[in-house]
Amino acid sequence: MNGREKDRKHRGTPRSHAARRVRSDAQRNLDVLLQAAKEVFAVSGVDAPVRKIAEKAGFGVGTIYRHFPQRSDLVAAVFRHELDACADAAPALAARYSPGEALARWMQRYADLVATKRGLAAALHSGDPSFDALPGYFELRLRPAFRGLFQAAVDAGEIRADVDPDELLTAVAGLCVSAHNDRPDYSRRMLSLLVDGLRAVPKRSHPAP
Repeated sequence: MNGREKDRKHRGTPRSHAARRVRSDAQRNLDVLLQAAKEVFAVSGVDAPVRKIAEKAGFGVGTIYRHFPQRSDLVAAVFRHELDACADAAPALAARYSPGEALARWMQRYADLVATKRGLAAALHSGDPSFDALPGYFELRLRPAFRGLFQAAVDAGEIRADVDPDELLTAVAGLCVSAHNDRPDYSRRMLSLLVDGLRAVPKRSHPAP
């Protein structure tokens, strides 16, 4: 490498670091904005004033409109953000807990996601084209994450092998939209019972005659 090439390389390195830092800061700000929107939507609904979201996030209203020109864009982004967080939790849980415990904890996390969706349900089912891609995004991100945890627990002998994973995921969602959906503690208790029913029963050894 000649001197001119070295100079070009060294001149480019600080700019590269600065660009990465700007991207990192921008992503962090976007995460703060989406979390603020999620919390405001949960309390005041998806028609809450944008000003309330901006105040909670610590940004100007213009920042929100720059990222999300339409309210439906913001609602869809909040739900995608929650999908991503739930999917990304799967490998982290798998690395920290036994397969059966990782699956149980992820199912609780998924139940929280369903509760978030319930708060956005009216908007998500409004027919707005901004939401058309969300079912496909769910299939792309959530279902593979769940199936991986489920199969690992089956392979480890920690849960029953005679359960269909897709039916189980539907059952979890059903628990969270039951008639008692205004009582999150009820959903958590019912989910714990479901998880207990999943666990593999150790085979009893028969005493020798």
